[in-house]
Amino acid sequence: MKQLVHFFKLAWSVSPAYILVMLFNSAISGGKLILNVILPKLLIDELTGHKDIKMIIIFGGLIVLNNCLMKLIENILSRYLDVKKEYLSNMMVEIMGEKIMNLEYSYLEDPYYLDLKERAIFAITNQNAIESTITEASQCLTQAVTLIGLVAIMATLGPVLIVAIVLGTALMLLCYSIMMKEMQNAMQSIIPINRRFGYYFNLTMEAKAQKEIRLYGMEPMITDTVKKDNELTCDMMSSAYGKMGAGIGMMTVVSEAVSVFSYIYVGIRTLSDKFGRQLSLGDLTMYVTSAINFSTSIEKFGEQIVGLLQMMGFLEPYMEFMTLEEETKEYGKEMFSGDIETVEFRDVTFTYPKAEEPILKNITFEIHKGEKISIVGLNGAGKSTLVKLICRMYKADSGQILVNGKNIYDYDYNSYMKAISAVFQDYKLFNFSIEENISCQGDNLKGSDAVEKSEKVSHLIEEVGMKEKVDSLPLGMKSRFGKDYDEDGIEMSGGQGQKIAIARALYKPASMVILDEPASALDPIAEAEIYEKFNSLVEDKTAIYISHRMSSSVFCDKILIIDGGTVSDFDTHANLMKKTDSLYYKLFMAQAENYKLAKI
Repeated sequence: MKQLVHFFKLAWSVSPAYILVMLFNSAISGGKLILNVILPKLLIDELTGHKDIKMIIIFGGLIVLNNCLMKLIENILSRYLDVKKEYLSNMMVEIMGEKIMNLEYSYLEDPYYLDLKERAIFAITNQNAIESTITEASQCLTQAVTLIGLVAIMATLGPVLIVAIVLGTALMLLCYSIMMKEMQNAMQSIIPINRRFGYYFNLTMEAKAQKEIRLYGMEPMITDTVKKDNELTCDMMSSAYGKMGAGIGMMTVVSEAVSVFSYIYVGIRTLSDKFGRQLSLGDLTMYVTSAINFSTSIEKFGEQIVGLLQMMGFLEPYMEFMTLEEETKEYGKEMFSGDIETVEFRDVTFTYPKAEEPILKNITFEIHKGEKISIVGLNGAGKSTLVKLICRMYKADSGQILVNGKNIYDYDYNSYMKAISAVFQDYKLFNFSIEENISCQGDNLKGSDAVEKSEKVSHLIEEVGMKEKVDSLPLGMKSRFGKDYDEDGIEMSGGQGQKIAIARALYKPASMVILDEPASALDPIAEAEIYEKFNSLVEDKTAIYISHRMSSSVFCDKILIIDGGTVSDFDTHANLMKKTDSLYYKLFMAQAENYKLAKI
């Protein structure tokens, strides 16, 4: 129930009008049925009583008007709701996209939450759970309004029928609670299976996975896994639906029993005044019709409750994901302006969420404006973690990171981030044009601003060595990456794409550039070209970069050595090479020896 309330709070935030119209439509649908129970009673009483032609015409007209007018209103509202339901469903997907962008970055590197995200996406796209939930909830509401009206009508007959209805309703609610518990248990049991099913099912459609799948003949293994999970799901759901079928059967028996009792009781009251006021023929029609509709509505209500519970089970990953804590960007209010003059780590210790040991321990060093700093260390030493801390993707357990003498969390988030650009090892190019990927701006600029943007992009393309490649494309730098949305879209090698990512980092007017493995996809010759131009590319900006190729450190002012999560040294290349027992010396000489062997 809590999840359903949360779901409709989200829906209300997207479109209050939809919720209000849905409530009104349910009231109209329920009201139409109630009037079709009451109005015929008045017409029959008039036909068998006073026989006033005027009143007969009025009641007959009201019956026709009720059915025609209410049906017209229902159709108009249904059309509106169908359109808005599609809009609401799309907006709920968009809200999830916004949620992903606003989450604490740590969630995006946690396998559990990455898996939760995939299951949530699977539920709202493949299983169409949002639209189905809205539909089931709307129909449940309509039946609830109808049942309330019918019970109110039958209650006017006196305490005997009220007691029968109350007892019958209590038994049916008991059946409902058993069914709901059974369905919830089934949904809870099926969640881990659904996780696996979603993962392996998505593998079959993941383009990047197809190379390994085809090369190593993994199709049977994946298909068998999906099949087993599917069969297990079917077995569990078959058992659950069997029990729910028994519950619905019991509800039907109780409902029919209440209806039969109502027929008998109403029949006796119509033929005799022994148990109270003798009923008219119109009363007989009204109460019998109420009992029939009550039975039908109870059955429909039960089916829709089960359907709604099933949809909420499918939506559970989505709802859990939407309750995750978002990143707080209100740590500081001071606007950052000017250039980054200094970056200082003071006794910084950091532990990744769920990790037992800190990845960084009491890190202390200082960087000054314009310096080119290389961070070196073995895999897993914490090199990239330093970069993430500077970019406020994670917050240190203890210690401080100071920029221009102030804690980075004292600065306004957006203004602070404008001062930093970065190229990560797992950089991403988007389905936009080359120009848009570099400038991160659309075609909304006009006049001299647009010309200036294009000239700057063109200059950077030449600087990173991509001019010949881009000029060879039919649309030049207007060419779009990827073929997902454009059959004429382009593909680039890893090295070419990485150069575009470097151009993007340099386009941003940031005073500090971070390059995390900037040449990992480049061959040694291309890498050497990048590093030879590195100082001119970054100009007077402060630069921090990480590379496993030690030769890149020669171009830097200083090298920061991270060993076992601590700073083991921070000095120039020349001074570090004098320390023959240092980690830097050993790494540098080992790679130099490999290159000598390669030349031989």
